[in-house]
Amino acid sequence: MNIKKVPHLIIATKNAGKVREFRDLLLPLQCAVLSLADLSIDAEFEETGETFAENARQKALAYSSLTLTPVLADDSGLEVEALGGRPGIYSARYAGAGASDADRVRKLLDELRKSDANRGARFVCALAMAQQGALILESEGECRGFIAEEPRGSNGFGYDPIFYFPELGKTYAELSRLEKNLHSHRSRAVSSLIRQMVDPQL
Repeated sequence: MNIKKVPHLIIATKNAGKVREFRDLLLPLQCAVLSLADLSIDAEFEETGETFAENARQKALAYSSLTLTPVLADDSGLEVEALGGRPGIYSARYAGAGASDADRVRKLLDELRKSDANRGARFVCALAMAQQGALILESEGECRGFIAEEPRGSNGFGYDPIFYFPELGKTYAELSRLEKNLHSHRSRAVSSLIRQMVDPQL
């Protein structure tokens, strides 16, 4: 695939934070990046995969059947060693339906406070691109760190305030927009995807 042949790309999410990050990260493609909300697509598809990659693939294929434009879907989340890899693929639903980011952060910290277990963790992002029901490309990125004792920082979204990134000595929520776009799990996954689009042999 030649990147010059992708004038528009739909991100399979209504999460404003994710869309903002993707618009920054996909600038090298020089294409218009749209969200499901931009196109008034209200369809919801159940995620039944057992891995981030399976869920991303399912979303990309499902939403691409609704439009002629290529669709990029991601499934991402936080895996904590002391919790056996939880919340993992259930990161967004960890504290139940309708829970806020703060609710999910609070639940995770409460679980960790019950023991002195390993606070090692990693953020994972799996990407899948599809067009008209056909899978085109896939990629994955990760970032390793630790769970902080308490939330720090006001940037980002989700679990960013408690994910401590040793390379920069800050939580994700303390990183500037530029810093996060250079180092995050999502940026690594997008970089891999773009490299494949430029050179199909990768």
